[in-house]
Amino acid sequence: MKITTKGQVTIPQFIREELGLLPHTEVEFEIQDGAVLLKKAHGIEHLRGRADAGLSTDEIMALTRGEG
Repeated sequence: MKITTKGQVTIPQFIREELGLLPHTEVEFEIQDGAVLLKKAHGIEHLRGRADAGLSTDEIMALTRGEG
């Protein structure tokens, strides 16, 4: 695996699936004993802009428009 000119690497699919790393998941990097550790971010910041009220997008939009 190579690092791109932008400093990016692709996380293999089996690792993303094992850790539940979906698109837009916030992650953290740590250096431990000369190795890089990647893990899901914990805390409030990684939740910003996300909510789940159990409603579909259409239902939320209807409520936003005052149709619900």
